Amino acid sequence: MKPNTSKDEHDKFILDACCGSRMFWFNKQQPNTIFCDIREYDKGSLTFRPNRELHPDMIMDFRKLDFPDNSFKLVVMDPPHLIGTGDPNNSKCNMIKTYGCLNAKTWQDDIKRGFEECWRVLEDYGVLIFKWNDASKKRAEVLRIIGREPLFGHPNGSKIPTHWFCFMKIPEVKQQ
Repeated sequence: MKPNTSKDEHDKFILDACCGSRMFWFNKQQPNTIFCDIREYDKGSLTFRPNRELHPDMIMDFRKLDFPDNSFKLVVMDPPHLIGTGDPNNSKCNMIKTYGCLNAKTWQDDIKRGFEECWRVLEDYGVLIFKWNDASKKRAEVLRIIGREPLFGHPNGSKIPTHWFCFMKIPEVKQQ
């Protein structure tokens, strides 16, 4: 289901680009949202979390979103925060099995490309909410990689390891 291509074009104006099991959503079936993730698993697949499941509306890589430019009013980006090696599906680490991981060799490029894709599909004056946890890499390094300044969030000094940042796609005014 793509925005701007069906009779529901005005109903799906929110994108969760890396939805995981939708843990921070109050309504996990929020009707105006398209939930995407590169992974999928059923309840019982994770023996240490038997009630956890991951069923995105669309299987999609946040680094290459299959939506037209300017498709969404709100984009949520909560990429994996752990940096690892190998296949997350075959990992012995329960955190990696649950939340996925970024590749140790490509994670910087993956975050940059993913953020730029989320930015591309965001309409002008739209809002992008970016969530990051300092588990493997600090927020300052990730914000440097993104290369955009958030409007607000956790600027510094926070002892909480999970950070939320709010960005708005404000068009640049061309000088004449």
